[in-house]
Amino acid sequence: MTVELDHLIVYSRDKRVAATFLADMLGLAPPAPAGKFMAVRVGGLSLDFADVAEVVAKHYAFAVSDAELDAVIARIRERRLPYWADPQRTQANQIADRGNGSRAVYFADPSGHWLEVLTR
Repeated sequence: MTVELDHLIVYSRDKRVAATFLADMLGLAPPAPAGKFMAVRVGGLSLDFADVAEVVAKHYAFAVSDAELDAVIARIRERRLPYWADPQRTQANQIADRGNGSRAVYFADPSGHWLEVLTR
């Protein structure tokens, strides 16, 4: 039997805003309605955004190529979003250099979820 993660529900203050933000920031296809959700395809996985009154922030990490990370960083800077090199938010306006060519950046989405974009 092959097991594959199909979808995750991402709680948000405004599903359209949050889904569009993620798709735009990662350079993905625009979100599409999926029943009561707004779905963003990330590889073979669907992130299904749902509206809730109170969001408990989660951490979502996305592995990308070097060129894709550079594009995400450019979008962050273009939008003048706060970003950090570390999840503790002590290294503002920096990109993490993890050695062996790996880099990462952290920033928040409109609902307060903590997004990490990294290269391997």
